[in-house]
Amino acid sequence: MVDKKEKDFAKKIFDILKKEYREVRSALEFKSPFELLVATILSAQCTDARVNIVTQSLFKKYKKPEDYLNVPQAELEKDIYSTGFYKQKAKSIRNCCRELIEKHKGKVPKDFDELVKLSGVGRKTASVVAGNAFGIPAIAVDTHVKRLSNLLGFITSDDPEKIENKLKELLPESYWINSSHLLATHGRNICFARKPNCGECVIGKLCPSYMNNSIEGKKK
Repeated sequence: MVDKKEKDFAKKIFDILKKEYREVRSALEFKSPFELLVATILSAQCTDARVNIVTQSLFKKYKKPEDYLNVPQAELEKDIYSTGFYKQKAKSIRNCCRELIEKHKGKVPKDFDELVKLSGVGRKTASVVAGNAFGIPAIAVDTHVKRLSNLLGFITSDDPEKIENKLKELLPESYWINSSHLLATHGRNICFARKPNCGECVIGKLCPSYMNNSIEGKKK
């Protein structure tokens, strides 16, 4: 359980980030829940920018689950090659599409528990789809969310599910979906993994890691 002081601190952090990044949204480009599902599977161990480049042509060629099953797997592998781990991703996408057809009439389910049952879909992917495609309160924990949640002192853990649950305890439901985008955006723009730009950080004075990073920066 978290106390009011912890909740107030977390809310203050995110209120500042909301003012800093007013147009925050998913970095993945999509026009339907199905496109977002495929894009999120492709985003594993790959940048969103690279996925967006690949899906520009991919989504013109493959418009529905059946399309991914009507080509040889080798062809799909070639189409998604630059996202990395293309053999496993192609297999996961095809299996996922098969399950959508057989169990959900070709539609992406809104139910979170049904989403995580799909091939290639873990809690992160399910949270991305639930929140951004259907507006269902969810928190997707990626590398940025994991790293910043620890730096900000919300939790001391690398376990994505524990981080997800802690953030849900700290924040009102209305903050959940955008919380992931805010931390990811701040991680990409300011709080870099190798050398955080603490001098330009709008939440620096509130961050428990700010002083340590500033000292390290001066030593270098």
